[in-house]
Amino acid sequence: MGTTMTGDHDRGLSQVPEDAGRAPVQVRAEQRIHAGLRLGEIVRRRPPGLTASQWNTASRTLFDHVVCTAATGRPEFAVEFRSPSTDATARRAERTTEAVAAATGLPLLRVVSATLRTAGHGARIVAYLVDARRFAAGAAGSDLAGVGFRDIVGRLPDGREGAVNDLGALARAEAVQGYVARRLTDPILRGLHVCWARGPAEGWSWAEVRPGEVLVERVTVQAYRLSCGVEPARLAEDLAVLAVGERLRTIESDAPTLVPLADLLADIRQLRDRRDELVGDFAYDHLCQR
Repeated sequence: MGTTMTGDHDRGLSQVPEDAGRAPVQVRAEQRIHAGLRLGEIVRRRPPGLTASQWNTASRTLFDHVVCTAATGRPEFAVEFRSPSTDATARRAERTTEAVAAATGLPLLRVVSATLRTAGHGARIVAYLVDARRFAAGAAGSDLAGVGFRDIVGRLPDGREGAVNDLGALARAEAVQGYVARRLTDPILRGLHVCWARGPAEGWSWAEVRPGEVLVERVTVQAYRLSCGVEPARLAEDLAVLAVGERLRTIESDAPTLVPLADLLADIRQLRDRRDELVGDFAYDHLCQR
């Protein structure tokens, strides 16, 4: 778009009515979660620096979820779920949305996944973010600060002890069951996560369905002025695990597209070769030696 705009939180944002949205409103931790609000419903007017045409396009953008303070209706952040796309028109629309969000001070999270959809997963993921952000805010400066929300240990649904705030916990347990039932070659859902210095956080997860053949999911998470309460790259990997679990549930009725393990390892080596473009070091050299 060629225009950079900045703004303070609440600048140009409208209060969201209690019943707004295209689905029943959830209330969680003194916050309302609205589904299906258009950007034009929460931004009062066209921000400076945007042409009328750009604003016309941006105002129709449908946010999958908007989280507001329950007492006031003040928008706290918005969430978009998108499929991977290289379409130039779609990318321009995304950049315009990003600019409007920046100009009005609206924090935005964009999740890009071939499998995860707002209809099946959005409410759970957004509720997770609300809880994680609330925990992080309460833990700051306290004895809890040394334990992250994602690292809290407790009893899992299958009776084991583990990280209760791992979005992929159920998928990991189901992978073990799939291995016992001989639907999978490996009981462990493996993965990695990286954060690009000039781009999103990215998480991969894979399950070895047949010897040398894997089911792979890749998820990117881009947070614009939003603290997720968990590290975005780690969130991206957990979401990739969640996506693998979703695909494994239909593995018998809907044969998945499998990738040769050798091809996946080659892709991981390509990540390694771009380590200078990452935030932090590349932690998966051991996978490149297989």
